[in-house]
This record gives sequence, C-alpha cells and structure tokens, in this order.
Amino acid sequence: MTFTPEFGNHGIRLAAVLVAGLAATPALAVNGHYVPGIEGLSAAAAPPEGLYYRAYLMRYDIDDFRDAKGDAAPGSNTGSVNALAHRFIWMTGKTFLGADYGVEAIIPMLDVELDLDIAGQSFDDYGLGDVFVGPVILGWHGEQWDATFAAGHWFDTADFDAANPASVGKGYGTTMLTLGGMWHLDADKAWNVSALSRYEIKTEQDVTGITPGDSWLVEWGLGHRLENGLELGLVRYDAWQLEADDGAPSTAKAERHAIGAEAGYLWPMAGVMLKGAVYHEYDAQGGGLKGLESEGDAIRLQLTKFL
Repeated sequence: MTFTPEFGNHGIRLAAVLVAGLAATPALAVNGHYVPGIEGLSAAAAPPEGLYYRAYLMRYDIDDFRDAKGDAAPGSNTGSVNALAHRFIWMTGKTFLGADYGVEAIIPMLDVELDLDIAGQSFDDYGLGDVFVGPVILGWHGEQWDATFAAGHWFDTADFDAANPASVGKGYGTTMLTLGGMWHLDADKAWNVSALSRYEIKTEQDVTGITPGDSWLVEWGLGHRLENGLELGLVRYDAWQLEADDGAPSTAKAERHAIGAEAGYLWPMAGVMLKGAVYHEYDAQGGGLKGLESEGDAIRLQLTKFL
C-alpha cells in the first residue's frame, strides 16, 4: 500500500489505526505493551528479599515511520513520547522450585505528541496507561550466574481512541512471559553478560476486531563494574513480531533494533540505585495492526529504592 499526504478522511482514520499502537502502555513497544530497552544491564537478576520501588523515566524522539520494507513514509512524520512508569516489586522471602519468589505491579503515565504528514495533522494525548500485574517472579542465583522467570498481564485499563494515533491506551490486553539470565565472567563479578527476553500474547482489540500477533524481544547487555562501584556497558535490543495480526489488512510483521550505552551506580547504605542509558534505533519495519513502525532515539533514566 502506498501512503501519500493527500488521501482524505479515510486515510486519516487508517493512519490512526496504523500508528495508534506506538503510544500505548508502556510506549514504544514493537507489537505489544513492553518497551524494549527499558531495563538494560544486569536486568536478568532478581533482587534480594524486600520491597522495592522502581521509576522509569523515558524520552523517545521519533525521526520517522517505516513501512514493511523498512522505507520511510513520505513527508515529515515525527513525534515524541515522554513516559514515567512506577513499578513496585516485592520479593517475599519465600521459595518455589528452588527460586526466590516475588510479585510486581507497574503503573505508567504517558504524554504523546505526533506530527504526521501522512495524516495531514498533529495528534496528542496524555494520561495513565494500561496497568501491569505480575503474580509470578522467580529468581535463581548461583556462584557465577543468575536466572529469572516471570509471568503477568497488561490489563486494558487506559482510555483508547482508535481515531487518535497518539492514544495512550492500546485497546487490548497482553499476557507477558519473561525469561532471562546473567553470567559473571570473572570471580570478582566485575564483568557480566546478560539477556532478558519477553514473549507477549495479546487479546482482541474490541474496537477494531483485530488480534495482534505474538511478539518476542530480547534486551542484551555487556557490563563492567569499576572499583569505585560505577557500572558501564553496552546495551542493545531486538524485537520481532512473530505472527501476523488476525483480522488486520496486512500480513507484514513489525520489528525494531537498537544499540546503546548505559551507566549505573549503587549506593548500598542508602538502598538507592540510579541507571541511565541512551539508545539509537538503526532498523525498523512496520507491520500488522500499526502498518508503520517508528524509528528514533531514546533516553532512559531508572531509579530503584529499597523500601
């Protein structure tokens, strides 16, 4: 399908359906709810027993939108997403299958602005996004390794407007399964390599009757902790839509790839950890429900406080 700036009201509605998923909760997900690159280094290790608050602050600047072949849509199509997600983690002190057991919840807040030549106008929205509840976190720990499994669901709680591509809600729910691991490369645990994967299974979007296809993403990290406690490293993410959307006009499958750098520091006495990262997306392809996939750059700050 060819997109041009002059395609009338039908085209505006189509553009809204194509782009709406970009702004859902949390924003920037390739074909679901989870935001690739939100965790980064050492993310595959569950924390010790206790209650934790974690805040994610993310700024995403959209340079353009890509079609199924990876080509940019005609005209100037830009935007920005500012997101603040509140995450609560409780590692209970109990064990299951030899792993530490915990639960979690995430409440995101979003501010989305899009300036789309393909629709001939601008769009914006802000507010609370879809809420995530995770009744299962399992964390295993060895001498030189850590492994994590988790399961939870993104509930369709946010307002969704199919006519607004900046809508903060997605209009459907997502079950998310997590599996990850981290390996410490030396006895002092100064070097580590990690991978954290998320598999997402969606429900039907009631407004459109479309069921987005399953998706899978992996966040990678190679980190080095200096003697002063500062951790530096390289990070990247790869996200793929594995199945075509059921009921969508296109059978194309979206994907997105990025590389970046991260720094983090832990203050043990204060029970505070601060991490920051930058990502550059170097490849994106549109597909399915959205039709077009954004490509841009992201800045992420993460604050963790032991309560």
